[in-house]
Amino acid sequence: MARFITQEWVDAYVEEINASQEYLAAAAEWEGDIAFLIQAEPDKGVPADVWAWLDLQHGRCKDGRIIDAERAAGAAYGITAPYSRWKDVLEDELDPIKGMMQGKLKVRGDLPTIVRQVRAATELVRLTGLVKTEFPDEV
Repeated sequence: MARFITQEWVDAYVEEINASQEYLAAAAEWEGDIAFLIQAEPDKGVPADVWAWLDLQHGRCKDGRIIDAERAAGAAYGITAPYSRWKDVLEDELDPIKGMMQGKLKVRGDLPTIVRQVRAATELVRLTGLVKTEFPDEV
């Protein structure tokens, strides 16, 4: 079981993405990298901000890493939320597209493109649920 959000967790997530025929079909038109900021919530076991990054190209993930804020700034897209909000997304308690539209997930980049790729985004979220995850506030 991988602890959210560590390199081990990102590696497991990349494996799920690249094994998914559904994502391959849904994201055939998607190209771009995404940086995810998981904002610190020390009371929930996340003492510092963590940036994760995915290089997504036409239904495949070419790379995934824990990165620093400087590298994240160069990503085509960025999505920011506190740890507990990301946990809601991973546990299927918050639809990420609705969360973006409601401002619960802050988006940097071309939102209309993300909305047009709703099937790919939905599949990416579904795949997070396949990663056996240990959450910091449940340890």
